[in-house]
Amino acid sequence: MQLKSGDIVEGKITGITSFGVFADIGDGLSGMVHISEISRDYVSDIREFVKVGDTAKMKVISVGEDGKISLSIRKALPDEPERRKEKKKYEPKAVVPPDPSYVWEASKDTPSSFEEMMNRFKQRSDEKISDLKRKNPDARRGKRSSGGK
Repeated sequence: MQLKSGDIVEGKITGITSFGVFADIGDGLSGMVHISEISRDYVSDIREFVKVGDTAKMKVISVGEDGKISLSIRKALPDEPERRKEKKKYEPKAVVPPDPSYVWEASKDTPSSFEEMMNRFKQRSDEKISDLKRKNPDARRGKRSSGGK
């Protein structure tokens, strides 16, 4: 029996490992089904899906030069278009236009120019530094604590 990629064969499970199953596909040939090719669902324990002695249809994925045959039970399953959910298309929500009667005005605290903003920032910064110096007189530059010596 000459196998090629894409052929569908009937295989009997002969062994189960943590990474896949081995199957006898007749004529003295055997192949391996990797754990990712067992089912369309996530497979954490292969024994939940197949047992030694089970038969299943399998698709030949590849036949190596060394004679190793890779099989897939998942790809041999019939298509299930109803099972696959169609992705919903993105529909943007309606944009609410701004109220035309609303007029934006700057608050009282908002400076009207860049220079005013910088002056206000400098003033606040100086106030914070002087507050810190009043609370901790040792925080001045060059003055160190005695450290108990």
